[in-house]
Amino acid sequence: MRRASRNVQLDLNNPVFQRHMFNLEKDQQRMVLTTLKKISDMTWEQVYRDSGLRWELVTSKTDERGEQVYSLRMGKGFRALATRDGEWLRLVSLHPDHDSAYGR
Repeated sequence: MRRASRNVQLDLNNPVFQRHMFNLEKDQQRMVLTTLKKISDMTWEQVYRDSGLRWELVTSKTDERGEQVYSLRMGKGFRALATRDGEWLRLVSLHPDHDSAYGR
């Protein structure tokens, strides 16, 4: 019997992520929340395949624990950095300037 895939769980507790979120303009906050709602209704397989999210490994960065960091699209030209921990998507930071997510 095949186990049903579980939806992605969101961890928004990173202080850097929270500071970035609270400093966004209202329309940018709405864009982020809309994308997070979309992700919370998805499985990990759907996240990986979703062409709008553009989930990709950021080879030049790791988090404070040395874990791989991934970039995902939050809106046009707007990225977030996150890690995966089992079923959890742990948001690390937000980058309204697309290039800053990659350290350029």
